Amino acid sequence: MKKTVISLAVATSLTLSFTSVQASTSANASHHQSSEQKVLKKINAEKIYQDIAYLSKKPRVAGTEAEREAATFVQKRLSKLGYESEVEPFTFTGYTPAASFSLSVNGTGYSPTTFTYSTNGNVTAEIVDGGLGTKDNLANKDVTGKIVLVQRGTITFGEKVLNAAEKGAAAVIIFNNTNGELNGTLGGANDNYIPSLAVTKEEGEKILTSIQKGEKPSGTVKIEGAVVSERTSYNVTAAKPSTFKKKGTNDIIVVGAHHDSVAGAPGANDDASGTAMVLELARVFKTLPTDTELRFVTFGAEEVGLLGSEHYVSELSENEKNRIVGMFNLDMVGSRDAGDLVMNTADGTPNLVTELAQASSTRLNGSPTPFQAGGRSDHVPFAEAGIPAALFIHSPSEPWYHTPEDTLDKISKEKLQDVAEIVGTAIYDRSRPDQQGSSVKKKATFKAPHLYHEQDVK
Repeated sequence: MKKTVISLAVATSLTLSFTSVQASTSANASHHQSSEQKVLKKINAEKIYQDIAYLSKKPRVAGTEAEREAATFVQKRLSKLGYESEVEPFTFTGYTPAASFSLSVNGTGYSPTTFTYSTNGNVTAEIVDGGLGTKDNLANKDVTGKIVLVQRGTITFGEKVLNAAEKGAAAVIIFNNTNGELNGTLGGANDNYIPSLAVTKEEGEKILTSIQKGEKPSGTVKIEGAVVSERTSYNVTAAKPSTFKKKGTNDIIVVGAHHDSVAGAPGANDDASGTAMVLELARVFKTLPTDTELRFVTFGAEEVGLLGSEHYVSELSENEKNRIVGMFNLDMVGSRDAGDLVMNTADGTPNLVTELAQASSTRLNGSPTPFQAGGRSDHVPFAEAGIPAALFIHSPSEPWYHTPEDTLDKISKEKLQDVAEIVGTAIYDRSRPDQQGSSVKKKATFKAPHLYHEQDVK
């Protein structure tokens, strides 16, 4: 009889314990849901859309007055929200593309493209075969004063041009190794560059065949109006300190996007959409209690080499780098004609940002947002500094990416709302002051499959 009483007591204790755990879990879940609703109720896609409308009235090329105006708009919007915001200038070497360029071979006109940072010139000379343009390919060739034809591949375009210049060449023609036009960059300004143009695989092979037949084709490479000069671009920054001076985590979360666009493109999606979403999240979080410092940053000169984000990271102290637990990069987040939302990490591996976002997207949409390896946006300098970072973008990109057709009428308010909700709740899951709700408060634990292919969308 005593044995039975003990069993009943244990059973009762276990039942009470289980009931207590259930109640606690239910209470935590309810509290978590309540906290999340604070973010969801505040997000307004219409506000994002209206800021995109203002920013995308004209192209915002880095180093131009239009980019300065965009930075000033962002700064004023942040100040109006109550932030102490700053416009932080930095200098870079900029390039204005050639006003005109042409290529003819034996009097027949071709349809070339130019390279960013190619220099001006007007060269008429014999065209010779330079292979892949490597030092070994050119070692035993007489290219002095001549135009060197080289194929794409193995080394960078800039290296090909410098190798030819070192051997005394007067100009370079690079032809593609696959179908389609070749659009590229020499990587940066260099006084040793010589005039360089690009042609298609078909056109390049036609010239190469002529050389191989011993016909010694004569070409004319002409480039005019290209300008390399020092310019000023801008980052815009604002910070929301922890609401609790003594009980804060001392951690930092950065939310960023780039406000510049490419020449000729209004950049409604790329990246007025991301810039406007940073502004909206700054508005949402302004009055929410957080135990983590939130930084809202828009970067300049992304389109010419991630220069704004590189500058921002270079100015961080070691203490700041150690305190930043995540960087959420918003780039091209609103096109109606792009694919589904994905996240890119520089090395293709998960980190706190991807796991917070996968947890939030699972709660909101029933499935985790996938991630893949991908660079070419402002998350990369942060990742290179050892900071967990991810790019939020729709993939595949829209057909009018980097064209004059990247306009406001292509923006989807539904996509804006979706991304803002996923990112906003992910950030709040990590920064809300209660210590009981977040499953990834101290360490990311959420796991989900991701895409392993690289996609260059920038």
